[in-house]
Order: sequence, then C-alpha cells, then structure tokens
Amino acid sequence: MEEKTRKLLAIDDENVILEAVKRVGTAEGWQVDTATDATQGFHKVQKNTYDLCLCDIMLPDMDGFQFLEKLREEQIDLSVIMTTGFATIENAVKSLDMGAIDYLPKPFTVDEILSTLYRGFRYVDLKRRHKETDFDINSIIVPCPTQYRHLGFQSWMNLDYDGSVKIGATDLFLKIINSIKTINLLPMEAEILQGFSCAELEAQDELVHQLMAPLSGQIIRVNDKLKDDPSQLEKDPYFEGWLYVIVPKNLNYELKYLSSCHVIFS
Repeated sequence: MEEKTRKLLAIDDENVILEAVKRVGTAEGWQVDTATDATQGFHKVQKNTYDLCLCDIMLPDMDGFQFLEKLREEQIDLSVIMTTGFATIENAVKSLDMGAIDYLPKPFTVDEILSTLYRGFRYVDLKRRHKETDFDINSIIVPCPTQYRHLGFQSWMNLDYDGSVKIGATDLFLKIINSIKTINLLPMEAEILQGFSCAELEAQDELVHQLMAPLSGQIIRVNDKLKDDPSQLEKDPYFEGWLYVIVPKNLNYELKYLSSCHVIFS
C-alpha cells in the first residue's frame, strides 16, 4: 500500500525561507503549503488538514506564540515546530512550554531542517497511532520516571541529593530518531544552555539530530562509555544511558519550563 503524502505548512515572513523549505520538502516527496504571516497560516489550517506546521516566532501580525495559543483556543490539534532568528533561551523553551513539539534556530542548513522535519513527522505518526487506534504507546516507549522532568519530548533531568543534575535523552526522542550510529558529546567543564544543543546524535539513516539541553550548567561528568557503545543509550536511557552530570545554573528559574514525566502525549 502506498504511503500517504506528508502535508507540511510553513509560515514565515521571509520568502527565501519559505522557498528553501518548499524546495527541501518537495524533494522529499512532501506536499508543502506556505503562508507569509500567522493570520494567513491560521486560515489555511482552518480549511485544510496538515500533518505538521513549521512556524516562525517573529511575525508581523500575530507572533508564533499567539499562533500556538489560537490553535489551543480553537482546539485544533496540529503539531508545530517553531523557528526564529532570535535564538534566545526564552524563545526556545517558551515555544515548547506552550505546546510546540520542537524548535529550530535560524539560520539552518538543509541537513538541520531535514532532521527536524523527519522527527516531527515521526512524532505525528506515533501520536496519531496512539489516539486513533487501540495501540498502547507504553508498549514501545518508556516514559521517564515520575521524579524526573523533561524539556519537550527531547531531554530529561533528575536532581540529585548533592545538588548536581543528571541529564539525558528521552526514550521517545530516541525512538523517533530510530537507531543511533554515533554520538558526539561535549567535554568536561563545558557549559551548556537550556534549550540549545548539548549533544549530536547520528542515526543509521545518516540524519544528524541535535539534542536540546533541559537545563543550563557546567558539565562535571561525561558518560564516555556511550561513545564506544551508543546502543546503551537506547537500551537504558534513564539510568545507564545518561549523558552528563552538571552543576546547574538558574535552576529554580529554568525548572518552570520543564514538564513532569507522567504522560508521553498530551
């Protein structure tokens, strides 16, 4: 049976971005629709069905956050990936906190947009299967332990008794990536920022995925064994497959952007 054509809506006030997304998506066999502002994009969402939406945060009429809020008010279930040239921590994590499924800073490369969109479509597939059938998502995806907190569907953190924080990748993120070939980790004493890449994971399909850090801080331990055996990350992502131990910065402030680990899909 032939696979259904993917339908993507891209919203951006820069035509060069829309043309780039359309060119990349069309080459992958996707159907790509575009809008130059959020109002036009929302009207298209009301009239058409899309699998995924790529939406800029800074737009001339209503911004990307207002677009997310309007979707929620109208009870429109559309998975949205946010983009912005203003790559601040607040924009990155706020978009996830408001319901976006992923975040992509500008400027982005062809490889970065491809890996992000493939993650988005795979996320949508799992969510749709979970909602529309008797499929039990917990049969293949393990939610992180209840005492952990997570950033979007990407990364998790767990506060230890000594004040240090262990962080890693969620099982959902790893299942969406599908079979890791290599993992590139940061060195000891490196600084990481909440909402920005802290590790690079290359999958067997050669797509390279950036993992967002759930918290800011300095790395004091690195799980080096993952470099030689990346499969350990997939086998036990919440315990033996941790990535770093960090000394957190702005812990109380940044915790407000993290979600409790009690559901996989909302």
